Amino acid sequence: MSFTIRQAKRSATKLRLLIDGPSGSGKTWGALQVAKGLGGRTVVIDTEEGSSDLYDSLHDFGVIDLKPPFTPERYIQAIGAAEAGGADVIIVDSITQEWSGKGGCLELVDEIARAQFRGNTWSAYSVMTPRHRAFIDAMLRSTAHIIATGRAKTETAQVDDGGKKRVAKLGMKIETRDGVEYEFTTVLDLIHDGHFATVSKDRTGIFAGQDPKPITVETGRKLLAWLSGGIPAPVVAAPPPAKTATAVQGPAPGNDTGPLAVSPAGSRPPAESIGRSAGPAANDEPTLFGTISDYIAGAKAVKTLGAIADRIEVLVSEGQLTYDQAHDLTEEINKRHDQIEPKKEELTHAI
Repeated sequence: MSFTIRQAKRSATKLRLLIDGPSGSGKTWGALQVAKGLGGRTVVIDTEEGSSDLYDSLHDFGVIDLKPPFTPERYIQAIGAAEAGGADVIIVDSITQEWSGKGGCLELVDEIARAQFRGNTWSAYSVMTPRHRAFIDAMLRSTAHIIATGRAKTETAQVDDGGKKRVAKLGMKIETRDGVEYEFTTVLDLIHDGHFATVSKDRTGIFAGQDPKPITVETGRKLLAWLSGGIPAPVVAAPPPAKTATAVQGPAPGNDTGPLAVSPAGSRPPAESIGRSAGPAANDEPTLFGTISDYIAGAKAVKTLGAIADRIEVLVSEGQLTYDQAHDLTEEINKRHDQIEPKKEELTHAI
């Protein structure tokens, strides 16, 4: 297979923008404002019962009404239809339905778990993750600019305050799979009061040092200018020297059900003793992928596998594992689960 090397050119890229906020914060309005600033034909994939039609005077755009079930495949088909219709800008309003809406990923996980994995939802994610990943890839590989919206809710946690327990607000959290924000060029978080937008992620640099402000047509124009090379790209510092692969601390001896936690490299055996590796590791230390695989192979209780699956979700959201790696590890969890608790038909055959 031959490869072609081309000169990097920012104008060859398309915008990948995520706008999240609570209900009524102005996500659809803001998306249409940006689309108007970007120019060209806009198509809205509307999962919100025609809410985009309320803004027909704001911008000239087409609409694809996407109804339940909100499966990843239906979203992919809608994106394809928008591209075939000549869309220069596609607004996916919203991606939350694909995750938690009627017929979305969470409902599908429950159905798959009951039908194929005896109620084990973590095993069901091995089937669901590639389907969700395909939807994300459809947005990333689209020939049009993509503006996605997502509902957000206040995330809270119980904290210890001088010996007393209290509920603390941790900010807003988008309702979709953890880590999806890493896939977008820019992420704008909206609030109710004044519909102000704050930037939680920005690879363009054009929002650096700015106070929160409402989204306007000018926002889209600035993003278009940056994509076209009209605004200098932000200076990116050189990456730090590669560090030794991080290991994962397993259960304490004699405690097979203990949780996993990140620990410094070197606390595990050399790479040769790891069951599986994602590739060569620095200084022959075990890779994170290989270390987790090692713990899966050594698990003696289903409860341990559940703790490992929980940790994998966190590591994906933190960007330490890819979706493909998580899928492979989940496959290993499924196999180990069946070794610990054989299926009924296997037990019957054995008897």
